[in-house]
Amino acid sequence: MAQDWAMGTVSEYLAGVSEGNRPILERIVAIARELAPDAEEGVSYGMPALLVDGKGFVSVLETKKHLALYPFSGQILPEMSEELGGYSWSPGTLRFSADNPVPDSMVRRILETRLAAIRK
Repeated sequence: MAQDWAMGTVSEYLAGVSEGNRPILERIVAIARELAPDAEEGVSYGMPALLVDGKGFVSVLETKKHLALYPFSGQILPEMSEELGGYSWSPGTLRFSADNPVPDSMVRRILETRLAAIRK
């Protein structure tokens, strides 16, 4: 799904997200910024993303069918598979909805794990 935001920033992208979904995605970005205050807005794999040390840290997107969190690692979510039972996921994507958002504690754990991998 090619969109105009491909080269935009996370802030620009979030401004265009539907009203019902925007606070959920903004909360994930806020947690990411809290964990990595030095994160920069950019693009990774064609998605608006927060970057740490030039590497994709996290992206959150709204699609027609769901919301998604991309931790830019295929190893984090499989390691948490038992905790992800209520969500649709693949190794690189956690899918959720406004009705079933990802708890802050799980977001924090995913992002802390990604941050540790980037900084090792």
